[in-house]
Amino acid sequence: MDELGDRTMDMTDSASTNQPLLEVKDLRVVLPLLEGNLVAADGVSFAIRPGRTLGLVGESGCGKTITAQSILKIAPRKARTDGRILLHYADRPATDIIGLGADDPELLKIRGGECAMIFQEPMTSFSPVHTIGNQLMETILLHRTRHRREAHDLAVAMLAKVGIPAPAETLKKYPHHLSGGMRQRAMIAMALASQPRLLIADEPTTALDVTVQAQVLRLMKDLQHDLGMAILYISHDLGVIARMADEVAVMYMGSIVEQAAVRDLLRTPMHPYTRGLMASVPRIGKKSGEPLQSIKGNVPVPINKPRACGFFPRCPVAIEGVCDRVVPPLTPVAAGHSAACFRYSEVVAAAGLDQGGANVH
Repeated sequence: MDELGDRTMDMTDSASTNQPLLEVKDLRVVLPLLEGNLVAADGVSFAIRPGRTLGLVGESGCGKTITAQSILKIAPRKARTDGRILLHYADRPATDIIGLGADDPELLKIRGGECAMIFQEPMTSFSPVHTIGNQLMETILLHRTRHRREAHDLAVAMLAKVGIPAPAETLKKYPHHLSGGMRQRAMIAMALASQPRLLIADEPTTALDVTVQAQVLRLMKDLQHDLGMAILYISHDLGVIARMADEVAVMYMGSIVEQAAVRDLLRTPMHPYTRGLMASVPRIGKKSGEPLQSIKGNVPVPINKPRACGFFPRCPVAIEGVCDRVVPPLTPVAAGHSAACFRYSEVVAAAGLDQGGANVH
């Protein structure tokens, strides 16, 4: 662990405090289109502490990825972003990332240094005309050392740490020379090469088979334990979230509709959308030919989004005249558990969740 340097010790020490590493406060991202304003993120707020994992879950198009992109200020150029994204430090005031300019030196230190991101498909993130070594060493030279020999040795050590065989030889290879699982490991190595305090993982195992997926998830947990970093894990797979996350935030149409510790949310979902997501998960023991449950309707496109509950058109317990006219706030409904629903208590009672709830394996 000597090659990890002093920052590992600093992160481990900070993990023992209750101060969050990252705070997102009332984030709103609007994309102007010809058809109107698309509200990609609408009042998103959450915090992540050092050494902890927040799972961000929801259907495709719900705003998970653009929320993550906003943390690194890599959202589409035309996006209008409001709110605050605070990166905290132990020895100086927090930095509001939203307030930084595109060429601000502080942003360049944060992006890829303090905060790093693993993307869903490595082939679209790696340059196809540069070797793995060129790209990995570029990150190390930018954020850790100016000496190429040292950067080379650190690159070899990082590839070895993520389980890539013959790491010195792999440095000479191009991305297309590696299998999907090895490319994803190389992407993780590049993300961790700068020893980030926050790792954003945007559905990093979606394109992998289940065996490789399990290996990558275990690798991320082990590296988090070693480095003490925080993880924002984005996925639509509740099974993966159950394995990876300490806390879960469920997004729908750009807003967080429920947030709780992972065990509490999976045992006692208090929002009808969360309950619908859980009911749609295949389970061992279902009778042959029995259809999977689904949430009726489709996710509306949040263009010129009305001031109403976004789930209203699909909700089985919606109240006409209320849910279609007022946005339910994200409100504490139990210890450490919040939901944005006027009828959360009826959702719980109707499902019999107070008798033990449901589990996602």
